[in-house]
Amino acid sequence: MKQRERLRDDDKRTHQPSCRMNNREYRLLADGAAACGMSIAAFLARAGLNAARDLDRTAAEVAGEREVVSELFALRRHLGQIGNNLNQVAKAANSGADAPQASAVLAAVHRAARRVDAFTQQYLSNENRSG
Repeated sequence: MKQRERLRDDDKRTHQPSCRMNNREYRLLADGAAACGMSIAAFLARAGLNAARDLDRTAAEVAGEREVVSELFALRRHLGQIGNNLNQVAKAANSGADAPQASAVLAAVHRAARRVDAFTQQYLSNENRSG
């Protein structure tokens, strides 16, 4: 992994704000940071700074983004589960064993693809209406 470039003295982050969260909020934050491959602190800094740079957004837009992120995480989990099932089918097939669940896994792949397509179309439609 490439090491992050060091910040110049005037760009160094010397302030360390603090906030309190309940377990659910913290888990959601930690999951979001992990999904982005970031530390919790970096994730918080990036999200907070992005929000602060765009104060004109409405609460509805922010809520809409939460729904988008929530759906993307759900899709990611779902695809991960399907990928695991697909690997099990491939392992069975490669070892010469029967894989009776292959058609069910393939159906799940098709359902997931339709879900991704539907979500993408809905998102793009909403973006076109608001943009």
